[in-house]
Amino acid sequence: MATIAEVKDTEGDISNDGFFSVRHSLAFILLLCNFSIFTQQMSMGIAMPAMVNHTALSSHPNASTRKTSTGSQDYWNETLMEFKALAPVYNWSPAIQGIILSSVNYGSFLAPVPTGYVSGVFGAKYVVGAGVLISSILALFIPLAIDTGVPLLIAIRVIQGIAQVLVTTGEYSILVKWAPPMERSQLNSIAISGAMLGSFTVFAVGGLLCQVIGWPYIFYIFGGIGCACCLLWFSLVYEDPSQHPFISISEKKYIQCALAQQNASPGWSLPIKAMIKSLPLWSILVSFFCYSWTFFIMMTFTPTYISSVLEANIRDSGILSAVPSVFGSICTILGGLLADFFLSRKFLSLNTIRKLFTAVGVFIPSMLLLSLYWIRSSARTAVTFLVLYSAINSLCFSGVLVNLLDIAPRYAGFLTGLSQGFGYIAGALSPTTTGFLLKQDSELGWRNIFLLSTSINIFGLIIYLIFGKAEVQDWAKEEKVTHF
Repeated sequence: MATIAEVKDTEGDISNDGFFSVRHSLAFILLLCNFSIFTQQMSMGIAMPAMVNHTALSSHPNASTRKTSTGSQDYWNETLMEFKALAPVYNWSPAIQGIILSSVNYGSFLAPVPTGYVSGVFGAKYVVGAGVLISSILALFIPLAIDTGVPLLIAIRVIQGIAQVLVTTGEYSILVKWAPPMERSQLNSIAISGAMLGSFTVFAVGGLLCQVIGWPYIFYIFGGIGCACCLLWFSLVYEDPSQHPFISISEKKYIQCALAQQNASPGWSLPIKAMIKSLPLWSILVSFFCYSWTFFIMMTFTPTYISSVLEANIRDSGILSAVPSVFGSICTILGGLLADFFLSRKFLSLNTIRKLFTAVGVFIPSMLLLSLYWIRSSARTAVTFLVLYSAINSLCFSGVLVNLLDIAPRYAGFLTGLSQGFGYIAGALSPTTTGFLLKQDSELGWRNIFLLSTSINIFGLIIYLIFGKAEVQDWAKEEKVTHF
């Protein structure tokens, strides 16, 4: 086994590689993969107004109950005629629209855990690549499936959602083999920022694509981008540094020596009983649930909040909804660089970094979220708070959301799948609860939503600060066999 001195010496040999290293190239390819699946995941939501006729559009359950201005109504009548000229429209009721939009998550509850385990056994490269490829091909067939009928469309969306879980779960299994501990936050943040970049892109250009060239092309374009990512993935990505034909000897040695200090080789058996008793693991799982609760509300209802509460027209609400995503994407990468800087310079311990970034990334955004109800009279202030929320909340990607790689790198694939299962449960409950609260009281509904979300966030933060750890747990270490 390599010594700590060897690790430090080797680190010095490649310190100038920076973003040109093979491991950083992997992180940027993962960024593109996350970009692809998130644009495909959200394409249906941005295309829906162009796909339904005027009656269905005006009766959408998320539409504002306020009287629409004449200018805005004339704009949408004109836009609708353009949509009809470019592509067919359908007589879908609001109920059918809701089923179609949510169907991408129907198969996501049970998929993460087996996906994580399969990634650990058979290799994450093929799991991630297959997920991007399947999701992208299905995106290309969505316009044809719509003409065939709603049941086929829903079936494709369900399969597409499962394929996307292969990517979001499997990427952690490959990062754990490539990311040295000192760079783990940075590389993970680069990869995951693709999700926010994808969200921004769909919000910013999706409506324009639907209006200019027709809604089918939003699926063709983002499906095609995903297929291109597959070519990059299968041709440039390798399971671990030892299999890569072009990596430098110094970088390979550095990664292998750094990971050797953690005993991070994947395990074939799972210490289920020890996992169940592990409070640090439970603190991360609870935090994933709490984080995802608010995340799915913001992803689903931000355009509704901007259009109905801030009274922005629909043309502007898409752009305003996109702004927080791009700031969140940038700050995700900057947060990872800052976390690794603190760790490499030994300013703070890893445990302190994880808890500090989580505390700042949860507490301050929670206060901003809570304030949205009371500052709704100022649209500029509210949008500024949304941007600050997304930017500061992104620090969690260098905190609790990457913590599984610290406490159990051997089982990263399985535990990532388990944590995402908790996240998808929150994702199924929180939008439903939000809709129920808005239906019960349209005046105080947003206040109750923000109060409930803040309470859940603070609860998860307290649990993590008390029980969270950043050291490899005993049950995640390899057993050493001594021969006499």
